[in-house]
Amino acid sequence: MTKIRTRYAPSPTGRMHVGNLRSALYEFLIAKHDGGEFILRIEDTDQERFVEGAVDIIYRTLEKTGLVHDEGPDRDGGVGPYVQSERMKTGIYMKYAKELIDKGEAYYCFCDKERLAGLKTEVVEGKEITVYDKHCLSLSREEVEANLAAGKPFVIRQNIPNEGTTTFRDELYGDITVENAELDDMILIKSDGYPTYNFANVVDDHTMNITHVVRGNEYLSSSPKYQRLYDAFGWQSPVYIHLPLITDENHKKLSKRSGHSSFEDLLEQGFVTEAVVNYIALLGWSPEDNREIFSLEELIREFDYHRISKSPAVFDIQKLRWMNGEYIKAMDFDTFYEMAEPYLKQTLKKSFDLKKIANMVKTRIEVFPDIASHVDFFEELPEYDVEMYTHKKMKTSAESSLKVLKDLLPVLEAQEDYSNDGLYQTLVKYVEEQGVKNGYVMWPIRTALSGKQMTPAGATEIMEVLGKEESLIRIRKGIELLEHAG
Repeated sequence: MTKIRTRYAPSPTGRMHVGNLRSALYEFLIAKHDGGEFILRIEDTDQERFVEGAVDIIYRTLEKTGLVHDEGPDRDGGVGPYVQSERMKTGIYMKYAKELIDKGEAYYCFCDKERLAGLKTEVVEGKEITVYDKHCLSLSREEVEANLAAGKPFVIRQNIPNEGTTTFRDELYGDITVENAELDDMILIKSDGYPTYNFANVVDDHTMNITHVVRGNEYLSSSPKYQRLYDAFGWQSPVYIHLPLITDENHKKLSKRSGHSSFEDLLEQGFVTEAVVNYIALLGWSPEDNREIFSLEELIREFDYHRISKSPAVFDIQKLRWMNGEYIKAMDFDTFYEMAEPYLKQTLKKSFDLKKIANMVKTRIEVFPDIASHVDFFEELPEYDVEMYTHKKMKTSAESSLKVLKDLLPVLEAQEDYSNDGLYQTLVKYVEEQGVKNGYVMWPIRTALSGKQMTPAGATEIMEVLGKEESLIRIRKGIELLEHAG
């Protein structure tokens, strides 16, 4: 059996889109599931879209996500160069284009912009395209050679017959047959000498021994043209796997406007790399059971591309937030603190035990920016409504809360031990003396300390972090508010 070889072939045009990362991930998993090889190839032939620094983003993203390539520009496996612009310098694309010309499967086209502008157009998949009329196919060999000798600009076009059909097979969609009359004579070599994306793709995949090609199903319409190239060369075509579209919650194509369309967007929004990889694996693929949390090693073991769906996958940011929260909960504390510390320092300027506060929020946040809203009250007591002291479940009211705070203020003023344990013992003693439940006492204390309905910790833990002086200031403030309201 031939060793599986997949390739990730991004264009360096900016940040890595979630869809591109999914393609890379699936290609990696397909190869590694069967002990195959994963190749990185940089497709930079579209010079107009090239973005400075984008190649570094590709390397950085693959490294962060653990998608380690076996071959690439930095790891020669004997079928390089692995950058298309460098491959072009070897003359490989022109060589194969001329081979097709010799076979009658391609031809030189010398039509200028004015003539092309006058050709009829058709609407294909919502886009208006110009349909070439094969005008230059009828040029004699002598005319072609005269034009070339004169230095006349040209492109090389694929020669697709007007009659008959072309069939290709996709692992998810099965056999797909199209009428050749629907296929335009696409350009293989552009007037600047660069190959088009479609042509370079086929030549590179064949010469790099790629066995499985994974890409978005928006390329389904181009696949018959790819297939015709494979057939024209007499090459074995790879296994095609066309992935479903990724949409936003409104079932529109995931775009930059969503704010979370790229891997780096998600990291900047406080998501954990492992959670992003895990979530993206499930955008179109499902395991045999209902399990949702997978490490990369587990994904390699479980991944079966036959279980990829044809239906569009919805990128649900709330589901990703939930999954991210699960990863944060499972983190060892030192790793968590290292990631949380910048967010804590951004919110808390006063001197606090940040590790204690980090420990409070670890199981309560879904993404790291959530930290701010959980801990900002430590820095400054917010304005709050005394209605917060009334809580049905705790059976508290403004009156009962005022009594609790006034009873406990002198006790807490006299208290020397402001550790969580020492404070808890003091408050529980008061609870027992009053014959009430814990919440009856803890709720008003916590409200006075935080001014919030929800806090990452209980009253005594908060007091331990705030310290004696600040805790007493806030309790006095609570008493003042309640007396004024009364």
